[in-house]
Amino acid sequence: MSPSALLALLVACLMWGTTGVVASFMTDDVSTLAIGSFTMGVGGAILAAITWRDVRRAIRIPAARSWVLWGGLGVLVYPLAFYTGMDLIGVAVGNSIALGSGPLFAGLIEWIATKAVPSVRWFIALCVAGTGLVFVAVARGNDGSGALSGIVFGLLAGIAYALYSVSASRVIASGANFRGAMGAVFGAGAIPLLVVLTITGAPLVADASNVARGAYLALGPLVVAYLFFGYALTKVSAASATLVTLLEPAFSVILAVVILGETLPLIGWSGTALLIAGVVIATAPRKPPKSADSVTSPVTLVT
Repeated sequence: MSPSALLALLVACLMWGTTGVVASFMTDDVSTLAIGSFTMGVGGAILAAITWRDVRRAIRIPAARSWVLWGGLGVLVYPLAFYTGMDLIGVAVGNSIALGSGPLFAGLIEWIATKAVPSVRWFIALCVAGTGLVFVAVARGNDGSGALSGIVFGLLAGIAYALYSVSASRVIASGANFRGAMGAVFGAGAIPLLVVLTITGAPLVADASNVARGAYLALGPLVVAYLFFGYALTKVSAASATLVTLLEPAFSVILAVVILGETLPLIGWSGTALLIAGVVIATAPRKPPKSADSVTSPVTLVT
């Protein structure tokens, strides 16, 4: 991997890892729905605007249009579930569940969409990550019903993350470039998110500090991070890029422990490690096939 691609991916991962920490500093009257809708609603609109020329080309492709809509649904659900889950169960665990389960859900969605049966390694990864999720649930089991709800929202965010990831990869497979696919999918999701923001966002936009935090979340972990990720994809394969982005949950956990002072029992750390290990098993680069025909790995995305 070229140094510039590695640096771009590391910067993107670090930006994605800061989302939970920054969101935790919002004032108490700001809801998680407002944070999520501001981050990906405003950020998605900006991303669509700066890639509009490529977006128009993407949505003119008949095979891409349904995937743009499915991806937009994922973009709509993801931030609302993601920030709600972290609020209920904590930044470290919520982030790990959402982003750690996402690639495995992506494999399942691709299985349904393309009829391609996942490999034995994928099923092994699912078992490893599933065990990790059980450990995390046990670690947080004494926190009451909020812990269970947080896990559910984290898994819902993982499904949504997988949905817009696979959708974007299918838009690219239909003939669109990366910028057009990202702009179209995030733009489609931004429209309903901006409606949610108008309903829930008054406390956020009324405070200058909250606006500054929201602006960072929209411009940094979404727009800038995805541009870095897109640049890296011009240098390396999607499989290699995805492997590096697995550092994001690790960054998030470290930041949550160091900055927010969150604690996690040993079984919770073990579960987090197993979850990440499962994703590593599922997404580690494979040897190229001997046949002439090959299947391009799907693009797996994070925020």
